[in-house]
Amino acid sequence: VLTLNADGTFNITWHLDAAFAVHNDKKSHTGATMSRGGGAIQSVSTKQKINTRSSTEAELVSIDDVISKVLWTKLFLQEQGYAVNQNILMRDNLSSMKLELNGKTSSGKRTRHFDIKYFYITDLIDRKEVTIRYCPTEEMISDYMTKPLTGAKFHKFRKVIMNNG
Repeated sequence: VLTLNADGTFNITWHLDAAFAVHNDKKSHTGATMSRGGGAIQSVSTKQKINTRSSTEAELVSIDDVISKVLWTKLFLQEQGYAVNQNILMRDNLSSMKLELNGKTSSGKRTRHFDIKYFYITDLIDRKEVTIRYCPTEEMISDYMTKPLTGAKFHKFRKVIMNNG
């Protein structure tokens, strides 16, 4: 049974991840979960529409896939009268985080082919619409939405998503 609760921080926390080239056509997969404390209020699991050349690029595509929902959720909650202190995106790929935080200044020869729309997130960070934080891969809840998990990791993430235990 899914149970939801707010932790009192007035933050929205998204765990956002990509699984690189996991489909037969070598497209990647985006996964995300959103919470205000306990339990996943929203979740996303979707095949990416384009092929990417690296896990870093797949991570940038994943944020582009979900960012509209991230922003809409914040605005919706605020319009309902709920406070939102921070809209936090938890990420486990340091290369994509540097590009998201710094835009083209962190770009080099291997990232020149990235489309500029993926640096939209840099503008949102500058405007304080979202905050990016590192989340170790072992704690990345959205792995549940991107790849088939088994054993302890499956049970651990299911408990977090369902807020059971």
